Amino acid sequence: MTQEIDLLLIEDNASDAELILRALKKNNLANQVLHVKDGNEALTFLMGQGKYEGTKNIPKVVLLDLKMPKVNGKETLMRIKDNNKIKNIPVVVLSSSREDSDINECYDLGANGYVVKSVESDEFEKTISNIGLYWLTLNEPPQ
Repeated sequence: MTQEIDLLLIEDNASDAELILRALKKNNLANQVLHVKDGNEALTFLMGQGKYEGTKNIPKVVLLDLKMPKVNGKETLMRIKDNNKIKNIPVVVLSSSREDSDINECYDLGANGYVVKSVESDEFEKTISNIGLYWLTLNEPPQ
């Protein structure tokens, strides 16, 4: 795999992933997206290991679900922000949880944003489009 990746989507729920990818595609933001289903695979990609060796493994933004198998979202976030090679990658948490403890812990771990997934598909699509437009077109990432 030699394609550059702009956005890393870490989402184990197939329906949510499909909605996210559709919203990005609708706004022409889905050309360089990698979707992985758990934190372990995400970290393998970000570290350029295994099948991801030789890829541009520093995306412009990571969209991260919290509740996942193997390595959950909080552990994935902590490991990203504790690694000097990848700690500056913006990580936006996408979760169905509105719990203050989840929100506060994610920011304490270094999240750059926390967005609650809407149950309304149109609202969810608009939210994802706004996130994509900001992080992929307006934001200036560190080099």
